[in-house]
Amino acid sequence: MNSKFDFGDASDGPTVYIREVATDTLPQDLQDQLPGVTTMYALHDAEGERLALVRDRRMAFVLARQNELQPVSVH
Repeated sequence: MNSKFDFGDASDGPTVYIREVATDTLPQDLQDQLPGVTTMYALHDAEGERLALVRDRRMAFVLARQNELQPVSVH
């Protein structure tokens, strides 16, 4: 059970954290642009800086991978 496992490319590129964001916590100017939208997904770097906001979780993961980042879901 102590055999090594090759994770391959799993550690390539920086990690980006993806989490759900309630739109009512966003600045009012952004809320005004999102009528009827209650949640979005944010991509954050390791220091917690928000890099992007997207409307759906799948798109957040696609965006991360397209930019050579390793997405991790945060609850």
